[in-house]
Amino acid sequence: MKFDTDISKTKKELGQKSGDWAAAIIKKAIAEKGQANIILATGTSQFETLQQLLTHTDIDWGKVVMFHLDEYIGLPITAPASFRKYLKERFIDQVPALKAYYLINGEADPQQECTRLGELIRQYPIDMAQVGIGENGHLAFNDPPADFSTEDPYIVVELDEACRRQQFNEGWFGSMDEVPQQAISMSIQQILKSKSIVCSVPDERKAQAVKDCVELPISNLHPAGILRTHPDCKLFLDQDSASLLS
Repeated sequence: MKFDTDISKTKKELGQKSGDWAAAIIKKAIAEKGQANIILATGTSQFETLQQLLTHTDIDWGKVVMFHLDEYIGLPITAPASFRKYLKERFIDQVPALKAYYLINGEADPQQECTRLGELIRQYPIDMAQVGIGENGHLAFNDPPADFSTEDPYIVVELDEACRRQQFNEGWFGSMDEVPQQAISMSIQQILKSKSIVCSVPDERKAQAVKDCVELPISNLHPAGILRTHPDCKLFLDQDSASLLS
């Protein structure tokens, strides 16, 4: 099982290609069934993809419902690292006509929030999931060894050292001590239920994780490698993130 892989020269070109690919899936879903249900990823690696998606002014956002992948437990929406804040500023506020969006509230009771979101997403079969790959190979916040079996759409997860260090090194937090230990994450099986998956992974710091997820046997020690089992997943890399591939 192999990824359908596209390798760009630059991060910007990667974002343009992956954003265009995601837009085409959204438009197709709207044309075929009058609505598109999508999942959006966050983080510095997704800036260019989201920016490109927003250039598609012909998308009828009033027919789009959005979910997202993960949020830190206990982090207020005003915090710089909040993924709710990220999506509101970089996406939701840019498309005020969006039909609906369901954000993960990291300040609510975690188990109740997982239940609430799980009941919601079951009502909206996902047409397109935009995802990335973490430096430790994680998919959403499913750090290794990831739970490949749970059917719960959202779960509470412990963040490992490599994941927390990535968040700190990306500049979201002032110190490692500020990075939360837990998060609410969409589960692996819920992500795989998406009809189409767009996986965007720029930067040299992701190169080892990309190599492990692309070339090693599929394992919960390299969680994003499970995407190779999906019938419609396209992996977008740049020359830096693809630099270790054989």
